[in-house]
Amino acid sequence: MAGITNSAPSAAPPAAGVGTPGGGSYLGPLMTVTMLFFMWGFITCMNDILIPKLQQVFTLQNWQAMLIQTAFFGAYFIVSFLYFTVSVTKGDPILRIGYKNGIIVGLVVTALGCLLFLPAADLHSYGLFLGALFVLASGITVLQITANPYVSILGPPESSSSRMNLTQALNSFGTTIAPIIGGYLIFDQVSGAGEVTAESVKMPYVGLAITLIVIAVIIKLARLPRLTGDSTTVVAGSGALRHRHLVLGIICIFMYVGGEVAVGSMLINYLKLPQIAGLDESGAKHFLSFYWGGAMIGRFFGAVALAQLRSNSLKYVIMAVIAAVTFGAVFALYDLSQALIILGLITVNFGVLLLGRFIPNRTVGLYATAVLVLLLIGTFGQGSVAMWAVIAVGLFNSVMFPTIFDLAIKGLGVHTSQGSSLLVMAIVGGAIVPPLQGVFADLTGDVQLSFLVPLLCYLYIVYYGFVGYRTRALS
Repeated sequence: MAGITNSAPSAAPPAAGVGTPGGGSYLGPLMTVTMLFFMWGFITCMNDILIPKLQQVFTLQNWQAMLIQTAFFGAYFIVSFLYFTVSVTKGDPILRIGYKNGIIVGLVVTALGCLLFLPAADLHSYGLFLGALFVLASGITVLQITANPYVSILGPPESSSSRMNLTQALNSFGTTIAPIIGGYLIFDQVSGAGEVTAESVKMPYVGLAITLIVIAVIIKLARLPRLTGDSTTVVAGSGALRHRHLVLGIICIFMYVGGEVAVGSMLINYLKLPQIAGLDESGAKHFLSFYWGGAMIGRFFGAVALAQLRSNSLKYVIMAVIAAVTFGAVFALYDLSQALIILGLITVNFGVLLLGRFIPNRTVGLYATAVLVLLLIGTFGQGSVAMWAVIAVGLFNSVMFPTIFDLAIKGLGVHTSQGSSLLVMAIVGGAIVPPLQGVFADLTGDVQLSFLVPLLCYLYIVYYGFVGYRTRALS
């Protein structure tokens, strides 16, 4: 990236106009940064537990409960918009303070948002809960703007999609275990209590705040490569928006996050339907883990498939090991039948991955096509087939966000951070699409039919994967 300097002694010379560090010496810093992806994945998925919990506490309609996602993902839009405005008028803030300091700021603000859950629960205020989520998400927005391009820059450009999928796999690990841990702490620990209160949300979020502060200290002490620069070298004006593939990528991120979050947010209510599974919240939470866990497994697959390895045979061996470990874990934690179903879904996912021939944009297009089929089954089917079709959406969501993000910032050079802020701004899709699905469900009285709303989002992703990703400037 032009205007970025790299103080690491072993860095390879950057490509023309792109400050891309060299390869192997950045494994340690990369693993350090993956902690951030894990944490914001965990926190984001806790919203799916908060929605049914606060819906009980405050007796909310579906659209009112979905305001949790509006407050959370609305912060992405507002904070990213402010960042973009500053970057085009005053220079890029991240280039001024450095990626490391940007990460620390994001962690501290996120921890503050977690602590605001204490007065929200004590005062029994839904509005204050929404405010706390806004502050929390503001910190995560700073982390997104900082960490995503940092990972993309931290190594050879030809393997940037692989690195993005690897770090997002750790993000998905956070979303996988959040329903189990969060569901236990928020639902199971208070089962049998007479009065429904918000007290049970306090301990989990205080624990998150403490963890975030500890990570901030670790980041402060860690020796991360210093990728900073004089922000005055950034050309004033919205130069990033001259790139057509970025503009279309912004829309694609909006659609992807909106669709993914909408499906995850409505999943517990979906599984409660008698024609689907007839489960209660406690019984449905581990299926929510399968949904987010599928994204984790798929991203590990994507990281391997898009990596620059010696041969495809080695990729197949590694992916077979991942599939075997997943089968063993599900079998150990649950039962053989569920393990076999998960293995079957992984096999289908692998087949679609082969059709994509390990080409990033082609893989995105094919995965989105698979999601369309799965959502149609989930919307119009019944029983276990419909249930597993919707759960399998998570597996095919896997490579979409990191790969779309990477495709959209390709060739932006000095405008990479600015483009990143615009892409993070587009995460506001998670604030808009879930309430739309909630309104649809309330108006029709049909939670199952409401999955047509996220289905429309994936139609656009198909277009971007096959056509919209192409790099060319706008006139």
